[in-house]
Amino acid sequence: MAMLPELRAAVVGAGRLGSLHASKYAALEGVRLAWVVDTDLRRARRVAAQYGAETLSDYRELDGKAEIATVASPGVTHHEIASHLLSAGYDVLLEKPMATTLEQARSLADTARHSGRILQIGHLERFNPAIRHLRSIVNAPRFVECHRLAPFTERGTDVDVILDLMVHDLDVILSLTRADVVSVEAVGVAVLTEQIDVANARIRFADGLIANLNTSRVAPRRERKIRFFQSDAYISVDYEARRIQVYRKSPPPPGSVYPIISAEQIELGEADPLADEVASFVAAVRGRTTPPVTAQDGLRTIELIEWIKAEMEKPLSGA
Repeated sequence: MAMLPELRAAVVGAGRLGSLHASKYAALEGVRLAWVVDTDLRRARRVAAQYGAETLSDYRELDGKAEIATVASPGVTHHEIASHLLSAGYDVLLEKPMATTLEQARSLADTARHSGRILQIGHLERFNPAIRHLRSIVNAPRFVECHRLAPFTERGTDVDVILDLMVHDLDVILSLTRADVVSVEAVGVAVLTEQIDVANARIRFADGLIANLNTSRVAPRRERKIRFFQSDAYISVDYEARRIQVYRKSPPPPGSVYPIISAEQIELGEADPLADEVASFVAAVRGRTTPPVTAQDGLRTIELIEWIKAEMEKPLSGA
């Protein structure tokens, strides 16, 4: 069997998520984690030392030093760093959010296209086995309800809760329908930070689907659930437990007007979605194929986020 040509990988951002990306690259055959970059060199060295990588404090010094890179820096820096790396010839796995504005997201998509580089967006829930299995069950849902709640932590507060948490569910829903969005109602409240910490959005699609999303990063408990209602079933997905519950109706028995409800619980078991995400990125790079989450996918999500934010900023009626 022919040996794969080695790919040198860099990780920009040595926080919790960047350190996880570093471990996944280090475990992949034919990939060498070569560089860890962080403005805090001590933090970069702690991660790099585990895998024999070198460190830098400035991503611009990566030019020519590797072929692929993960950008796991704070969201407000994603456009600047990913733009530079794409222009410098890197294929890039860009953590969510793709960018903090629609203009930046469009610029990144254009840069990737013009440079001929692969840009994969890090929407990790796409690789959750529950979401992967869900695609074989969902059929023309009419209503979707999401709850993504978390107690407060300082991580991710460089952006609002829509870009920090709601983005996951928006991407999942958009990946399940290609219909256009026709209307949005939304409200957001800043509670502990100067940005929106609690948000609700109600989205109507051209195919009749309505999605209601509730997101909070100041909740007393953690919850990651999405529920689908369609003509033949009610489907409840627990992202974290990787569990799907399906309730289906059958024709009513003789003498009854009400259908019989059958319940099925599907346990997907242990998995490593981040390892699958990184492996899919490396496979797309090696084969020069379309990544599973494209720049256009990321752009579609940011377009919807901009719409949601615009609705939140509208004055109250009668104000």
